[in-house]
Amino acid sequence: MCRLLGYLGDSIQLDRILFKPEHSLVVQSYKPLEMTAGLLNADGFGIGWYDAKSNNPPYCYKNILPIWNDANLPQLGRYIQSQCYLGYVRSATSNLSVDMINCQPFSHQNLLFVHNGYIDDFRQTLYRPIRNNLNDFAYRRIEGTTDSEHIFALIVNELEENDDISLKQALHNTVIKLIEISQSDNIGFSANIVLSNGKELTACRYSNREQSPTLYYLKENLLYSNAVILASEPMFEGDWISFPEHSIIDVQENLEISIDSIS
Repeated sequence: MCRLLGYLGDSIQLDRILFKPEHSLVVQSYKPLEMTAGLLNADGFGIGWYDAKSNNPPYCYKNILPIWNDANLPQLGRYIQSQCYLGYVRSATSNLSVDMINCQPFSHQNLLFVHNGYIDDFRQTLYRPIRNNLNDFAYRRIEGTTDSEHIFALIVNELEENDDISLKQALHNTVIKLIEISQSDNIGFSANIVLSNGKELTACRYSNREQSPTLYYLKENLLYSNAVILASEPMFEGDWISFPEHSIIDVQENLEISIDSIS
């Protein structure tokens, strides 16, 4: 299982959220405390961020090295500054290659996406059904081989097919679609997802099997007084709140939070 990070709030340097917390995403890569499968997250990583001063698409920095072995990242962490970050350290699913094309975050226009979860025997189960539910545009934008990128393609499909749909509704519809296409053959999947357009964060915690992978949120901690942080594991002492099972959360630009069940 991978580990995820989402940040929305006051503009801060990347190293404040990526390196300085005592149980940061970097620490979670080699010493995770709440993983339900695997021991390490050593199969690459990615960081995505937005430039508040421009309308440019988001930026990404990725590597197939373990995050603790990237000599450039500490330097970049002191240079990059943003009001919105998504981060990810990877524990690759068996039979899915460790290469740049499969590294998250995945992006599309102004969107960034990270996923922690799985689809059972993806290539033999939901690979074709997911593709059958995509329009040509969403289908063609898939470049890699992961179940994660195919789930993101379902989200892109929702947004392309429905002009006025919100990120929250697109994510909700995607999880419902996964539930529908997995039911006939009783295929197990889990989907902890963080999605952003730079102005808001939307995330979900869902599994149709055993307990979902962990996901927490924290709002307006003393160290981050005007921000919301989403994380697979608490990063430091604070009033972290565990996402309810089968839930979806939306964090607006003003940091207002709403949580709804997925049903």
